[in-house]
Amino acid sequence: MKRLLAVFIFIVFLTSNAYSFDRKGFSPTAPFSVFSTFSAESPKKKQVAIDFGFEVANNPDIERTNLNISYGLTNNLEIITNLPYNLSYKNSGDDAGAEDINLGFKHRIIDETTYIPAFAYMLYIAGDIGKEEFSTEGGAGGGLILTKKIGPVKVHGNVMYFHPNREDLKETWNINLGSELSVSYNSSILFEIIGRKAIDKDKIDLLEWRLGYRVKITDCSYTTVGSGFDIKDRSPDLRLMFSISVVLPGEKQKLKRIVEDSD
Repeated sequence: MKRLLAVFIFIVFLTSNAYSFDRKGFSPTAPFSVFSTFSAESPKKKQVAIDFGFEVANNPDIERTNLNISYGLTNNLEIITNLPYNLSYKNSGDDAGAEDINLGFKHRIIDETTYIPAFAYMLYIAGDIGKEEFSTEGGAGGGLILTKKIGPVKVHGNVMYFHPNREDLKETWNINLGSELSVSYNSSILFEIIGRKAIDKDKIDLLEWRLGYRVKITDCSYTTVGSGFDIKDRSPDLRLMFSISVVLPGEKQKLKRIVEDSD
């Protein structure tokens, strides 16, 4: 984790203003995530997680939905697919259209212990079904994930890479750090910081911190709200996020019955 933090500090000094279209790309399924940061945790075997999100971003101005579906093949292997759709770009509904559809898997190969974090890797492909302005014409990528629980806090670190098929686009990578602070039996405060190399130039085009709240509504449903703030030039750029997710079948809390003997 210290090495990832050092990379972020290095990024801050190298960052310059370099705005390009803010693609959603391959993303995790809540509640097994912190916004864009993957957790090494996954749905259990034969569980399905469905996450529908909406976000509004400023500079560039985007209104976007995102549908994620994950399925647990085993307790440590999940299939993930997601489709981002832009409802509006630069305040124009005429520029609406889908981005690439993404399909991949995440495999946890080391479970967390008292001293060792959980470790997982992921591989994915992107398919070109969207509008040309938003598409990468497909591509392939992968990433590494670490998760460690420290008291009431879960900490996650990701390194992600993507190679687009479009000739005028470049390889890109993300470094994500996220945490979940449990504040009650059914709610958590979320914090995330993400950095991303631009896909169309050799510069950092996104360095952002995000803060939010997730609450478990029922045994199988969750609601997440959050906001993101640009770090690069400390401008008032803002991102607002909202999502509803369900995990089926839900896990019911087991109640222990205590019987006292009376003389």
